[in-house]
Amino acid sequence: MKYMIASDIHGSEYYCRKTAEAFEREKADRLILLGDILYHGPRNDLPEGYAPKAVIGILNGMKDKIMCVRGNCDSEVDQMVLNFPILADYALLLFGGRLVYITHGHNFNLEKLPPLSGGDILLHGHTHVPAWQEFGNGNLYLNPGSVSIPKENSPHGYMTAEDGTFLWKTLDGEVYHELSAEGNK
Repeated sequence: MKYMIASDIHGSEYYCRKTAEAFEREKADRLILLGDILYHGPRNDLPEGYAPKAVIGILNGMKDKIMCVRGNCDSEVDQMVLNFPILADYALLLFGGRLVYITHGHNFNLEKLPPLSGGDILLHGHTHVPAWQEFGNGNLYLNPGSVSIPKENSPHGYMTAEDGTFLWKTLDGEVYHELSAEGNK
């Protein structure tokens, strides 16, 4: 199974469309969204093409392919207009023989870890900065960055996960980092 992982759309129709196009190009089975779907939040400038109602239409058209966790900018009113669950604080997934703890990153992160065992993977967005870092007892912290408001000169991008390998890509599909579930390549 191939997963595409994206975070922090923040209501940008422009970048949501680019994400949907990348999903089609990747031929992924599921799109994992790491929260902050419709609202830009008080700390961010409006992203290019800010149009939350259009984002609703795009994502609802993909509802059977989306798995989503709640971001700090997501609320119950957002759930009223989105036709897929968005309010879970976390999700668990097995990938490459490892447990992946999926969350947005505002509650659980490297400074406040969720309950992890050695070798587990912590996957979150929130920082808008791509990351691949080993920590703890053989654990990995992974972050796809942000599709709409990247920070620290990182690209507008996403990740894919397939056959035990994670790839970080720009929205145009250019790979800029690769990581095996076993460690760096």
